[in-house]
Amino acid sequence: MTKQTILGRVAQLAKANINALLDQAEDPQKMLDQLIRDYTGNIAEAEEAVAATIGNLRLMEQDHQEDVAAAKEWGEKALAASRKADALRAGGQTADADRFDNLAKVALGRQLQSEKEARTAEPTIASQTEVVEKLKSGLVQMKSKLSELQAKRDELVARATSAQAQNRMMDAVKNIDVLDPTSELSRFEDKVRREEARAMGKQELAASSLDAQFEQLDALGDSAEIEARLAALKG
Repeated sequence: MTKQTILGRVAQLAKANINALLDQAEDPQKMLDQLIRDYTGNIAEAEEAVAATIGNLRLMEQDHQEDVAAAKEWGEKALAASRKADALRAGGQTADADRFDNLAKVALGRQLQSEKEARTAEPTIASQTEVVEKLKSGLVQMKSKLSELQAKRDELVARATSAQAQNRMMDAVKNIDVLDPTSELSRFEDKVRREEARAMGKQELAASSLDAQFEQLDALGDSAEIEARLAALKG
């Protein structure tokens, strides 16, 4: 994975607008679950890439430190060889002095080479250090975004569960309204009242018939009395 790819992915994911994504989603919960999976996978990939980048930076820093140490060491060797040459020359040992001066020159050449390598590595180390800091910051943002996603997902699931429970309750209330048991009782009460009215009608009709019979009986009694009185008169 190239540096540009890593930085691009980190920037894209870290700046993702969760609310805007959710507004476009047909099923926000499924989209959040997928986003969480994607984020988790991308974070793992980014962590590996960042770890590799950090590892390469640390190797460059070690090489730089070794070059700096080598330059210092070769400088010390050159100084020692030069002093040795001066002492030999002062003692009249010109040939040996020249030999140590040559060793000092070799040491100075090695010192110069180590210094060049150290200076050459410094801009690259500085650039990679900046990249690593950006990648670390990006990873922190990605992990923060993942936490936000997870919290958003949990909140959404809780809200969806609550909404479903409320809908079930409202549906139950609606069904109760539609099939109101009191309305059934009311119809049954009407039926009972009609039966009671019919019974009262029959009773009233029966009572009327009985009164008529007694009236007829009374009428017969009067006729008999009249006949008896008429017979008494004739006798």
